Parts: sequence; C-alpha cells; structure tokens
Amino acid sequence: MPGASQVSAEARRDTNLGLLGIGVAVMAWGASGAVIKAIDMDSLAVGFWRFLFYVVVLVGWMWCRGTPLDLHTLTASAAGGISLGLDVVFFFSAVKLTNVVNATTIGAMQPVIVAIVAARFFGERIRARDVVAALIAIVAVVVIVIESSGTPEWSVRGDLLAVGAVFAWSGYFIFSKRSKGVLTSQQYTAGTGVWTALICLVAGFAFGQDMSPPTGDDWVLLLGLTLGAGILGHSIMNWSLVRIPLWIGSVLTLLIPVVGAVVAWVFLDEALSAVQIVAILIVVGALASIVSSQGSPEPVRAPQAPTRPSPTP
Repeated sequence: MPGASQVSAEARRDTNLGLLGIGVAVMAWGASGAVIKAIDMDSLAVGFWRFLFYVVVLVGWMWCRGTPLDLHTLTASAAGGISLGLDVVFFFSAVKLTNVVNATTIGAMQPVIVAIVAARFFGERIRARDVVAALIAIVAVVVIVIESSGTPEWSVRGDLLAVGAVFAWSGYFIFSKRSKGVLTSQQYTAGTGVWTALICLVAGFAFGQDMSPPTGDDWVLLLGLTLGAGILGHSIMNWSLVRIPLWIGSVLTLLIPVVGAVVAWVFLDEALSAVQIVAILIVVGALASIVSSQGSPEPVRAPQAPTRPSPTP
C-alpha cells in the first residue's frame, strides 16, 4: 500500500500535468478567434465543419484502439455537448459581429459562475489570496473590454451573444468535470463533438446561413482550427479538468483573451492601447500567482494537545 508521501507526490504530479494541459488548451483557444474571423464562411458553417472534421479524427482514432463511439457515450456526453454546442453558436456568431478581444474577453468571465458552482457542489475550497488574484485578473479583462468598445469592429449585438456564450461555456466546464468515472476523456470529447456539430448544423439552417463546405484557403484554416482548438484545445482540456480543481481550470481561461488580443493585433491589425497592454500584463501576473500557489499549500497548524486539568487540592 503506497505511503502518504508517495500519494502526495503522485497527486502533485497529476496536478502539474493538469495545469500544463490547461495552459496548452487556452493558448490554442485564444488563437482560434483570429482564425475564425479570417475564414470566409458563415459562423455556424465554421462551427459545423470544424467539429465534423474533429469528430472524424477522434472517432477514427478510437475505432483503431477498439473503443468505437456508442450510444452510452452519446447519452452520457449529451449535457456537455449541448452546452458546448450553444457556446459555439453564440461565440462564433459574436466573433463575426464584434472584435476578437471583446468576444474572447467576455467569454472568459466564466470563472465567476464556475467558482460558485465549484464551491457549492464540488466542495472545492478557494484560498483568500487566490480569490484576490482572480478578482484582479477579472478587473483587468474588463478594462480590456472597455478600452476596445469604441473601435470600428465593436458591436453591441456581438457582445450580447458573447454573454450568452459565458453561461453555455460554464455549463460545458461543469459537465466536463462530472464526466470523471463515467467516460474517458477521449469518449467524452468525441461525444460532445458530435452534439456540437449537430447543433451547429441545425442552427445554421434555422438562421438561413450558408452551410456549404469550405473552399480554397478556408480548408487549410479549418483543418488548422481542428488540430489547434479541437485536438489541442478540447481534448487536452477535458483530460486536464479531471486532474485539477474545477475553479482553477476555469480561472486559467482568463488567458484566452490575452492570447486572442495578441494574435489579433499581430495578424488582424486590431489595435491594442497602452492601457490594454498593462491590463494584459496584470492578467498574466495574477494568473501566474494562482498557478504558483498550487505547489505551496497553506501550512496546516498542528492540533495542540488538550490541557490537562490541574489536580484539585
């Protein structure tokens, strides 16, 4: 039977791998906003074809390993898949209407919702210093939004769609955490991908969007989106969420607007003000503080021995 120190070391290693995985995922997701905007297709067509490619790759991989997609997987992943599908419908539409910084930043406000759920239903304890760091990061991303609200790319309708994506995105995170012990990360990811593709397809036709296959350079961009935001993003995120506290995974998504802002600035010529640059640095610093604190838990005070009553004279 392993000793306490060995179990602690294994748990710490598992946490570190989970944190690394979350970091890779948010980098991939942060870059996806600029790629989506560069694709010359309707937003829901982008969502449908991207997840269709993604599901084909995952299901093919699972079939080769002897774990084909079955009805149980589709049923158990339905709640998470529907949440993700709604998030994609809202977010992809928001990116097409408003600037990338706003869409990704508003979506990253999800930690407020998830932290409440994590504390109430998952029994996760959030240390006071981590709460302060998270609040600082959230304030900083709000500054990024306010600074970009007057740019030509800004749209109030797009921002409202991004708000809807916050709640759907939160649901996806929560259901992903609950999938532990029910499905493997590959099964859950493939199942949610199927549901998301179906929702994008139905919503696309319902809203009269052109759902035609991509053409020309859009094929390359969509395949890159599949490998980046799909394989690196969703697969690694689902694998990581069962290894770290839910609220930590959620709060680290605040890096998404940072990555999105930098990528949009470099490749789409979307302006970044000096205030936004300072806010980005604050977000990075606050999240770095939270991540580093996971390896240094607060000391637990040893219980004092009960005081023995003095003998009666």
